[in-house]
Amino acid sequence: MVRITAVSYLNTIPFIYGIENSLLSENIELSLDYPTICADKLINDEVDLALVPVVVIADLKEYYIISDYCIGANGAVNTVCLYSDVPINKVKNILLDYQSKTSVQLLHVLLQEYWGLNLHTSIGKLGFEKDIIGDTAGLIIGDRAFEMNDKYEYVYDLSAIWKEMTGYPFVFAVWVANKKLSKNFINDFNVSLKNGLSNINKALKKPHNLYCDKHMDYLNNKISYNLDSEKIKGMNLFIEKIKSNLSSSTFSHFLLLLFLHFF
Repeated sequence: MVRITAVSYLNTIPFIYGIENSLLSENIELSLDYPTICADKLINDEVDLALVPVVVIADLKEYYIISDYCIGANGAVNTVCLYSDVPINKVKNILLDYQSKTSVQLLHVLLQEYWGLNLHTSIGKLGFEKDIIGDTAGLIIGDRAFEMNDKYEYVYDLSAIWKEMTGYPFVFAVWVANKKLSKNFINDFNVSLKNGLSNINKALKKPHNLYCDKHMDYLNNKISYNLDSEKIKGMNLFIEKIKSNLSSSTFSHFLLLLFLHFF
């Protein structure tokens, strides 16, 4: 039995649909959580395989990127945004989403390298959305962002800004195992993900009943699922920008892993 956890957001519905409608469903134990819990489960060996932020790799003793699919975006994604009543140069405090690690790191990179700002940040608590007011901005990720996009005068889409700054897509999460899995399982797992991505309409209609034009546009035009060479370059660049928080050996091992897996 392979224990798997994935993010419980709209963007993973095609993956979940593919997994649940494959032969793998009889030999796996699947749970859904928000990103930081998925990461903790993988780090603590409570699962064998997880869809997790790339930055989690630094906390794993052993890791394997086992899929050619990811959660990424080639420009605006609409669900990883900084919200504010005032322009960024007038913001004094930023509340950070407790559900994410990668998006928080991305915001810190953009604050320093794109805006050239050194702002006070703190992790928001449950319900922190109501505290985004005046000169206090807030980073919100996931499905909650859909209802926030029309509430604030200033909405900064982090993936779009990353694309403008670097020219590369951004990778939010990849499928990582904390132990070796069989080649047969990895092959069947990737087939299941591919089948899910080929049936996005069905995935949205059943059993979630979430089908609407906004959701279809999001999954087909905002989320980019293939972990291709451009995303790998963008992912490497992002890791390089935050590598001061990683040991040099971990960083070198990570780059070697990517090179061997994809080339």
